[in-house]
Amino acid sequence: MPGAEASQAAELPYDAADMGLLAPSWAGSEVAAVTGDAGYLRALLDAEAALTRAQAALGLAPERAAAAVTAAAAEPHRHDPRTLALRARAAGNPVVPLVADLTAAVADRDAEAAAYVHRGATSQDILDTATMLVCARALDTVLADLTRTAGALRRTAAEHRDTPMAGRTLTQHAVPTTFGLKAAGWRSLVLDARERLASVRAALPVQLGGAAGTLAAFHAYAEAEGGPVPAPGLGRRLLARYAAETGLAEPALPWHTLRTPVADLAGALAFTAGALGKLAADVLTLSRTELGELSEGSGGGSSAMPHKANPVRATLIAAAARQVPGLAAVLYGSLAAEDERPAGAWHAEWQPLREALRLVGGAARDAAELTAELRVHPHRMRQNLDATGGLVVTERLVAALTALTGRDAARRIMDTAARRTTQEGIELAAALHDALEAARRDEDGAPAAAPTAPAPSDPLAVSSDPPAVSSGTPAPSPDPPAVSSGTPAPSSGTPATSPDTPAPSPGIPSLPAARLRQLLDPTDYLGSAGAFVDRALARTENDPQEPV
Repeated sequence: MPGAEASQAAELPYDAADMGLLAPSWAGSEVAAVTGDAGYLRALLDAEAALTRAQAALGLAPERAAAAVTAAAAEPHRHDPRTLALRARAAGNPVVPLVADLTAAVADRDAEAAAYVHRGATSQDILDTATMLVCARALDTVLADLTRTAGALRRTAAEHRDTPMAGRTLTQHAVPTTFGLKAAGWRSLVLDARERLASVRAALPVQLGGAAGTLAAFHAYAEAEGGPVPAPGLGRRLLARYAAETGLAEPALPWHTLRTPVADLAGALAFTAGALGKLAADVLTLSRTELGELSEGSGGGSSAMPHKANPVRATLIAAAARQVPGLAAVLYGSLAAEDERPAGAWHAEWQPLREALRLVGGAARDAAELTAELRVHPHRMRQNLDATGGLVVTERLVAALTALTGRDAARRIMDTAARRTTQEGIELAAALHDALEAARRDEDGAPAAAPTAPAPSDPLAVSSDPPAVSSGTPAPSPDPPAVSSGTPAPSSGTPATSPDTPAPSPGIPSLPAARLRQLLDPTDYLGSAGAFVDRALARTENDPQEPV
């Protein structure tokens, strides 16, 4: 019995309320408050009061009844969510016990007005409308946090428009990029998420269909009270007025089993979680100790290791991003709802939708805090950019060599040079010198020569001279010779090759030293990165919502 269940619950030695102890992703957020049981109770009462006011506006209820219901609904403290939850087990939803309690509260004010509480509606009308009110209030907070995040990323992208860093694909260094372009990409996703959520927010509809979507009860009550036979458009006019009273959109049809609004919201929430998850994934990677390119402004500590400054905000966002898609899948599954009102499909939406709202709300809050305090370390980006000894620009070198040797030969030469750089740890300039010399000898049929060792002091100063034996003082590093030069430049007055060395083949043209230096400079190989940043930042250049 409901009374026995409530009595037993009251004797439990703990508070059954979920405060978010295991959900730091959303604990303490504004969205958590809006979507909590108290927030839902507030929305349910708002939905009931708005319905009575809408009927009064059309002459279907006395004005004093609307005033009495609205006044009673403004006292949510008179209703205990915990008791309502236990009593909801009898009917399968919390509206039934709430209507009984609200009716009693209205009767205390005006006995005649009590008859107009919930009149003509069904439980799903009120719970769906309340859910849309909760979603609207939650999304307003999320949208504000996304706007803050976009503003912070705009500033970061502009500041680091030309800050070079290693672009990474499949976890490995690829080609140079800029941190400004990465931040602009994050911002683009945040703006995409904001647009989707704003569109869904504007379309959140009121629900009113009566028992089976026809609103027939409202016609019946109007006829029973001796008034004129209601016009066929009564239901449409009532629906429009109810929408106006709640501030929600007016749907074309009752949507008891037409769950487009919930499915659209599910998709937008999943997209937002993923968009913020991309930002978090990059921050988590780039803040690793061995990379050190980013750090959170207020990293979290460890219970065991005093030196730790963990990227907690990014961690919580990443956790949310992994949960919301699964919740969205449940909401999409509820589209397959039978009849005019379903058993189970509707009920299955309640908790996943609330949890998705909470997770996205918490992620948006954390993203706003993370991006506002994000610390960027350009010196570490440059150190990491140089870590592969020049391999990060092999794409550019292939393009340059292709113009001289043809694509296939250029690729073979660079593959050989890159393999030596990777396996032997020598600088790419030296490996490329040797690869070109080897290609020239292969073409001329000359015997192989010993590979060139790079000069540690200047990787571009690649000499063809054999190393001096027992040299007391190292010779000064010469200017880098042209790689593949037809006539090698002299080194410290000594010819780079012996008189017996075959002359370079005209089939392998030269790469002058100055050109090689340019080709090996990763900061000179950023393509259109800056232009893309400018274009991305112009997307909402005049947006009054976004702080600059």
